[in-house]
Amino acid sequence: MDWGKCKKLPWNIVLLLGAGFAIADGVRTSGLAEVLSKGLVFLETAPYWAIAPTVCLIAASITEFTSNNATTTLLVPLLIEIAKNMQIHPLLLMVPGAIGSQFAFLLPTGTPSNVVGFTTGHIEIKDMIKTGLPLKIAGTAFLSVLMPTLGILLILLYPPLSV
Repeated sequence: MDWGKCKKLPWNIVLLLGAGFAIADGVRTSGLAEVLSKGLVFLETAPYWAIAPTVCLIAASITEFTSNNATTTLLVPLLIEIAKNMQIHPLLLMVPGAIGSQFAFLLPTGTPSNVVGFTTGHIEIKDMIKTGLPLKIAGTAFLSVLMPTLGILLILLYPPLSV
């Protein structure tokens, strides 16, 4: 990349994404991830049909403030530990957590493509919320029905690993 292209690079995108990764790393290194996992202990006694939507909603909420990749990186190890404690297949929690982390439709910080669209100046946050909220609700509802029904097939297709 030459200097001319480097000068035209929208640095606000790089900084915004970097902030999301920094938040996720800070949560992990500060011990807040452990506190969060203790806050999710209530999931261990809940029925599975209630856990999938809860995990999806938690992931979909966090991903609005950090990048979707950072959210997945943060949540998946926590969900593995919770699955171990519940003595269920880890994929039954990891899949709704990972997919829910991709439902970043409301704020620019969720994904690089959101940032790119937002930095053009043609899209405002209210526009993102107006179009993104129905997508987030539909995706969460679909995943909430799919995981407790067809998601059980994951157990048959992929035996649990020794984690």
